[in-house]
Order: sequence, then structure tokens, then C-alpha cells
Amino acid sequence: MANNIFYTVRNNVSPCVATIGFFDGVHRGHQFLIGSVMEEARRSGLASLVITFDRHPRQVLRQDYQPRLLTTLDRKLQLLSLTGVDNVAVLYFDKEMAALTAKDFMRQVLRDNLNVKVLVIGYDNRFGHNRTEGFDDYVGYGRELGIRVVQAIPYRLDGMQVSSSLIRSFLDGGEAEMATHCLGRPFELTGKVVRGFQEGRKIGFPTANLDTGDSGLLIPKGGVYAVRVAIGDHVRLMPAMMDIGTRPTYGGTRLSLETNIFDFHGNLYGRQLRVQLIKRVRDDLKFSSVDILAEQLKKDKEKIRKILDEE
Repeated sequence: MANNIFYTVRNNVSPCVATIGFFDGVHRGHQFLIGSVMEEARRSGLASLVITFDRHPRQVLRQDYQPRLLTTLDRKLQLLSLTGVDNVAVLYFDKEMAALTAKDFMRQVLRDNLNVKVLVIGYDNRFGHNRTEGFDDYVGYGRELGIRVVQAIPYRLDGMQVSSSLIRSFLDGGEAEMATHCLGRPFELTGKVVRGFQEGRKIGFPTANLDTGDSGLLIPKGGVYAVRVAIGDHVRLMPAMMDIGTRPTYGGTRLSLETNIFDFHGNLYGRQLRVQLIKRVRDDLKFSSVDILAEQLKKDKEKIRKILDEE
């Protein structure tokens, strides 16, 4: 099974305390779990390890599954490295791995390849073929294999059980602020700037048309958002507004992601953008004329500047 481990971040894997999961979004619940792993590692005198997958397991198990991800793999690895964990192993998830029983997975992958001595299980995490086994089974297998299995305590935030699905539901409802609260940072859309319809330029609001490609990133509820934007690898975040919608005033039907960066002058075609969603300010509306749309955009810009200044 060594070939299934295709990427390891930071150091070589030594005897370790590990946890496993998809970790989409690396939200505050994930951060709490990883903190528990690091604490257990310090107590045990071992390294700490996060084990994740290169794709969502459902993409292999269900051919019709369309991911709606909170983070791309690259961004997830960046966020995992920021937790301070010693190592991150990414497993190549295919039908062969999906067919492993929990015991086989623990023996072949965790013990034989990753040198796991302690496995910290999230409160609701299951693994192995068809996910038919549970925590008590893992403990028993671990006893045979020399892996101590412990269960992490649940993490709650303001009475909520934080999960990736909860955050997706907030974004589906346009509740960017609640998503930020659960993630511990704003939700981000990333992609390349491509040529759009260039209608905004004609009314004084040039926009960068963002193409997220085949990243599988979730697209939040349509509307106008207060956002901050970074260009390429730049750290600097610039105030902006984004419209997620179909351009109904122009009779559009195709979804587009158009961002107007305040006080920016320059060519962005082909550049990568990272857009942080701060707050949704209104629906994507159809106006009776382009002039009325332009007036509304002026109001939106003024409102969004105030939101971003006060944040």
C-alpha cells in the first residue's frame, strides 16, 4: 500500500499520534481535533500527524457525485500546515483503498506505512469499507495491532456542532458571517480571471470575471457580497464587491462571479485571485435599465466600503 501515500508535507513520518479525515475547510472543529492530536503527541513524546485524502471519497464511491468543497487540496494543505502539526500525509483514494476493511486499513496504512502508535478518532468519524465498523471495533483492532485508539471530545461553538456540512448550509443561505465564525476565517473563492462580457466597464464598474475551473469549490448563494481580494501570491487584501449571479439586467442565464476591486487599475486577465467573502448585502436583482443598475452599484459600493472599514 506504500504507493497509495503520494504526498507528505514537511518531515518524514516517525512514530506518531495521528487522526484521519477529509478535513474540508479545516474549520474550527477540525482545528480543535488537531489540537487534541498535538497535545496527545506532546504527552506521549511522539510526532503528530494528520492523514487526509486527495479527493472526496464519495467521488470514488459514487460516479455521479459532484463535490461542493470549502477548500481545494492545495489550500487545505496550506491550512493544515498552519496548525503546527508535524506532518500531513495525503492518501490517494481509489477503489482499492475504498475496499479495505477498517482492520486492514489500520494494519497496512496506519501501522505498516505511517508508523501510527496512537489514533485519535473524531467524535463522528468512521472509516473502512462501507464504514460499517465503529469506535469499539477500532479499539479492538488497535489492541491487536499495537495502536492505542482514543476518542476526541466533541467541539461545540455557541451550541453548534461545527461541521463542513453546516458551513455549506450557511453559504447556501448566503450567511457568509456565520461561515466565517465556524471556519475561523472568511470563506474563499479562488480561480483565474477570464474574459467576461465587459458590460461593467461601460458603466464605471470594471469587473474581474472569476473562473474556478474544475476545483469543485462550492459557489455560495447568489447576490452581491462585500469581499476582500488578493492577487496571485500577494498577501495584501484589497476591498472589493462581488456579484454572484446571472446578470439578469442584461438577460443573462449563465452563472458568473464578477468582482469589482475598489481603486484598482490594471490588467488582471490570466491572474489568480483569492476572494474572501465577508458579508452578503443584497440579492442578484434584475433592474429595469442599465442606468438604474449603475446607480444601485454606486450605493452598493458605498455600503460595502463602510462594512469593510468597520470590520
